Amino acid sequence: MSAKSNDTPPPLPAPLAVPVADSHTHLDMQSGTVEEALEKAAKAGVTTVVQVGCDIDGSRWAAETAARHGSVHAAVALHPNEAPRIVHGDPVEGTSRRRAEARPGGGDAALDEALAEIDRLAGLDQVRAVGETGLDHFRTGPEGVAAQERSFRAHIEIAKRHGKALVIHDRDAHADVLRILAEEGAPERTVFHCYSGDAEMARICADAGYFMSFAGNVTFKNAQPLRDALAVAPLDLVLVETDAPFLTPAPYRGRPNAPYLIPVTVRAMAAVRGIDEDAMSEAIASNTARAFDY
Repeated sequence: MSAKSNDTPPPLPAPLAVPVADSHTHLDMQSGTVEEALEKAAKAGVTTVVQVGCDIDGSRWAAETAARHGSVHAAVALHPNEAPRIVHGDPVEGTSRRRAEARPGGGDAALDEALAEIDRLAGLDQVRAVGETGLDHFRTGPEGVAAQERSFRAHIEIAKRHGKALVIHDRDAHADVLRILAEEGAPERTVFHCYSGDAEMARICADAGYFMSFAGNVTFKNAQPLRDALAVAPLDLVLVETDAPFLTPAPYRGRPNAPYLIPVTVRAMAAVRGIDEDAMSEAIASNTARAFDY
């Protein structure tokens, strides 16, 4: 497939009969306007989205966008890779299109200042969650572990104090994420964004009452462990997301992702569960509203 064709948005799928929510998207990283994205999503039966911030600017934008659009709810946080960048000035890729290069590190005081702004934003009514926070051992090496863990613990405290959901980014860090949640005491509503664990971890999350949100990668050929996890996760703890513009579901992998493609993933999830798509959609719609308290 040529680079040009890779840039072509996938076609609009047949709409879901039962409307659902995209529990995790980045509208600020997608082409077109917010209004266009929401209109196209609604045509596919995706009537609610959770817009997720990854840094201070992105979190402010999420809160402002949710304030303007009733179908948008905001999540605010410092992405796990953002915390060491703030402390050390390390360059980090892939967290926000607004940041193309590293700025000088500001130490613990700078991280505290950034966390204070997340705390302020978390108190806004349209902000339904604190996230995406957590740990990322893939992009950030051992030198960033301390900053990531300090930031993660602070986000947990902020979520609990404001009574908001906690949205977790967990990349190559399953054991440490679960450990810190146990040590700090997880918020009442905790969501594993882009769930990446196996069936055994799904059982651990289920026992703790954590929501598991599945993205387009559950459709990938090499993602059998994800499908195994989905098969054993309690239906009342399952969410769906795009993480757009990333993780476009098959058969459109490599092309731009957006909330309107949620039906592709929902149908694949229904097949894994052995239920019809309406039943899958009904569970997802109810679970997402409960997870984000809207």
